[in-house]
Amino acid sequence: MRGVLIVNPHATTTSPRVTDVLLHALADEVDLEVIRTEHRGHAAEIARRAQDEQADLVCVLGGDGTVNETVNGLLADRAAPAGPMLAIIPGGSANVAARALGLPADPVEATGEILQALRERRSRAIGLGRVTITPWEGDPWQPRWFLANAGLGLDAEIIAAMEADRAKGHEATPTRYLVTTIRQFLWRTNRREPALTVDVPDGIVEGVFVAIVQNTSPWTYFGSLPIAPCPDASFETGLDLFAVRRMSFATAMRLARRMIAGSRAGSTARSLTIGHDLPQLTVRAARSVAIQVDGEGLGDVREAAFTSVPEALTVVA
Repeated sequence: MRGVLIVNPHATTTSPRVTDVLLHALADEVDLEVIRTEHRGHAAEIARRAQDEQADLVCVLGGDGTVNETVNGLLADRAAPAGPMLAIIPGGSANVAARALGLPADPVEATGEILQALRERRSRAIGLGRVTITPWEGDPWQPRWFLANAGLGLDAEIIAAMEADRAKGHEATPTRYLVTTIRQFLWRTNRREPALTVDVPDGIVEGVFVAIVQNTSPWTYFGSLPIAPCPDASFETGLDLFAVRRMSFATAMRLARRMIAGSRAGSTARSLTIGHDLPQLTVRAARSVAIQVDGEGLGDVREAAFTSVPEALTVVA
């Protein structure tokens, strides 16, 4: 088997020593070319080359952002379940995609699971989300694939604030996420005037402050604790929607408890709209609103059109 290992040397939870151990373990089973990313977008370039050269396996050691780049390089403008298989070794702070596939959070243990799966020829085709983003100014961007989730509003604002902190050298710890979330909710986000309208197959949801679109569950992790707005979301179904329509402190506490408990309760009359197994949906913004895709902030948008693509990619799991 011929493969490529994409390594993000700046991944949050790995070290050169751990990386070296993983490289040797994988090289015993796979004819492996190891490439370390050097700039934003490099993982996509490497994956695209691996697709063009018909590699059997693309393995990525990094966080959800590096995994997202890799998938977008592999697939480009079409699903490719017969293309190179993807194997994910968690190296970030949340590792939502890897853990949603059932892999351990520890990169050494995850590598062991991947090696066992390769020996047993275990793989599966998973569905992905795809989003076409229209920025607040300019033409729509090229559609982007995502494995775990995307979000507009407060969700994306927190990601942007965290990215700004990391750019200053601060570590992305659970405590920092919590402090950033509280600060963003209480003092920075607009909690009075909802900006979003969501078009779903059976109607229109108006007056939305936050729209979370999940392709799998959980949405994220707080340390080891899964946070699941839409616990029934999975790689085998369409997209799930969690649309928040009230932003009072009491509502926020109630929704936080719901997400931590992984409640499957449905929509409420005023504060929340839930959608499950949706083939597509579109979120439109009345003013400039932030968006994140697989944990990466992408700036402010006017519209985001989402589509579910079944069996888009084959993964080792």
